[in-house]
Amino acid sequence: MATGPTVRRRRLGTELRRLRDSSGFKLEEVASELGVAPSTLSRIETGKAPTKSAYLSRMLEMYGVCDSAQRQVLIDMAREGHRKGWWAAYDDVLPSGFDIYVGLEAETAAIRSYEISVVHGLLQTPDYARAVLREMFPRHTAQQIDRLVDLRIERQHRFDDMPPLELWAILDEAVIRRAVGGPAIMCRQLQRLAVEGERPGMTIQILPFACGAHAAHGGPFSILEFPDRSDSEVAYVESVAGYIYLEKDKDVRARSEAFDRLRAAALSPGASSELISQVARDLA
Repeated sequence: MATGPTVRRRRLGTELRRLRDSSGFKLEEVASELGVAPSTLSRIETGKAPTKSAYLSRMLEMYGVCDSAQRQVLIDMAREGHRKGWWAAYDDVLPSGFDIYVGLEAETAAIRSYEISVVHGLLQTPDYARAVLREMFPRHTAQQIDRLVDLRIERQHRFDDMPPLELWAILDEAVIRRAVGGPAIMCRQLQRLAVEGERPGMTIQILPFACGAHAAHGGPFSILEFPDRSDSEVAYVESVAGYIYLEKDKDVRARSEAFDRLRAAALSPGASSELISQVARDLA
């Protein structure tokens, strides 16, 4: 799989941050020299925004990067970071900041996810997705909702890649008990889950009410792992307050440990499939 613009921006930002640190400059000092706000430089260093060629040239001068080969690698990264991914076609409806997640998801090799109230977006049927999105965006027109549904389904094509995206999804029991969109839509969604659970590289577990307190009462989260091990994992947290991307080792490790405890407390994949099918039969 070719490396896309989002990961390219992350790699460039990581290298620029390393060069700044090793040169002894503070972020505010470099931002002042570039004539930008510190928050703008921070977004460049975290890969959330591309950098202008003029900014890059000045930073390389400040950091004493003289080797032509090294400079060219960074220049190429910056150029590729400006490319638009397929999701740019949905810019008119993409929630602010969510384009970063879609870009990362498009290039990840494996996702570990815990959901508390809805089925993971990569596993949703169109009707279920439409019912969820209508409630999330009540001011959107029917056409805008349809565009968001199309985006969600487009994201699911990652499972058709070679090699396919691996997904380990832990769903709170509330996810399969809440009849989103009504019994008929929910029944078809549960049937889809049962089928998807048989897909190679797919693991679906249900965290039952009976387990009581657990490691993720703080809310849902996902951990994204990339094909190139030099690209650090990202923990993604979505809430009504916005989208949070955690990249510090301690933050990612905390979510990884929580996920390990969740999958130990959850039903086995086989028992989870049986429970999903049972709830679907009850709705039929």
